[in-house]
Amino acid sequence: MSDKRKVEVFSAGCPACDEIIDLVHQVACPSCEVEVLDMRSPDIAKRAQALGIHSVPTVVIDGEVAGCCVDRGPDEATLRAAGLGQPL
Repeated sequence: MSDKRKVEVFSAGCPACDEIIDLVHQVACPSCEVEVLDMRSPDIAKRAQALGIHSVPTVVIDGEVAGCCVDRGPDEATLRAAGLGQPL
């Protein structure tokens, strides 16, 4: 088991994506390893497809699409409930 929570933000560089990236960075704790992934890259788009991601921004925490990102855009409460900002 890793000593870091893996947080991936799938983005297309849009203002809405930038807002979520800022939120994730604000909420993240020292145990969170945040990575921003650009959907304009074919390799990243392929990974997103494998995860069932159909829109951006989408946040994936420890390999699972955060519940807030499944049907609507991400929000802080749901991201926190998924583990963002909580030490392991």
